[in-house]
Amino acid sequence: MKKALTAAFNWTILAGSTAIVCLFLGIILFDIFSKGLPSVSWDFITKFPTDGMTQGGILPAVIGTLWLTLITTLFSVPFGVACAVYLNEYAPPNALTGIIRASIRNLAGIPSIIYGLFGLALFVQGMGLGTSVLAAGLTLGLLSLPYIITTTEEALKQIPNSMREAALALGATQFETIRDVVITRALPGILTGVILTLSRAAGETAPILFTGVAFYINRPTSSLNQEFMALPYHLYMLSTQHQSIMEVRPLAYGTAVVLIGLVFILNLIAFYIRYRHRVR
Repeated sequence: MKKALTAAFNWTILAGSTAIVCLFLGIILFDIFSKGLPSVSWDFITKFPTDGMTQGGILPAVIGTLWLTLITTLFSVPFGVACAVYLNEYAPPNALTGIIRASIRNLAGIPSIIYGLFGLALFVQGMGLGTSVLAAGLTLGLLSLPYIITTTEEALKQIPNSMREAALALGATQFETIRDVVITRALPGILTGVILTLSRAAGETAPILFTGVAFYINRPTSSLNQEFMALPYHLYMLSTQHQSIMEVRPLAYGTAVVLIGLVFILNLIAFYIRYRHRVR
C-alpha cells in the first residue's frame, strides 16, 4: 500500500510539472502565433524588405538561414560522427580518452557567444575569410560538434556488443562491422541527434553576430564570401534595434512564426526518421 501511494505521489508530481511546463509553453506559442500569423503570407516569405524594413518580406533572411544550416551540416556532421565512432569503437579506455570525453562535454556547456568570439578570431581574422556566411557557418559547426559527438556516441553505446562479436565471428573486419552493423543499427539515434542539433544551431544569434550577419541586404546571398541575413538576427534587430520598433512589431512576430516553423519542421523530420527506422 505504501509503495502504491509513493508511486501515485511521484506520478502526480511528474504529471503536474509537465502540465505546468506545457501550460507556459502554450501561452508563449499562443501569444506569438496570434500576433504573428496575420503577417505571414507567401509574399512575406518570398519578397525583400522595403521602406527601412517596415514593409516587404524576409526572403534574404530565409536564404541566409538555409545557407548557414547547409554549411553547418557539411562541416559538423562528418567530423562529429567520425569522432564519436573513434571514441566508442577504437579509442582504448584509458585516462586520455576520459579527458577527451570530459572536454567534449565541457565544450557543450560553453556559452554560444564565446564560440562567436572564437570564430571571429579563427575564421574571420586568422584564416582571412572575412565576415561571410562561410565564417558564420563554420562557427556554428564548431558549436554543434560537441552535441553531435555526444549524441552519436550515446547511440553507438546502445548497440549490444554481441552484435559486434557475431559479425567478427563471421569473418567481417572491424571496419566492416562498424560500417554495416553498428552504424546501421544506430542510425536512428544518430540522425535524430544531428537534426535536433542543427535545428538548435539554426536559431542561434550570438555566434553569427561577429562573423558575418548583416542588418539589411537587398539581395539573396549567392556566394560563400558574402555577408548575409538570418532569421534569428533579423528577429533580434526588429525587436530591439529598429528605429520604429512599434511599427515593425507585427513583422517581428511574423519572423518568429517562420523561425519556429522551420525548427518545428526539422524536429518533425527527426522524429519521422527515428520512427521509420524503428519500424524497419
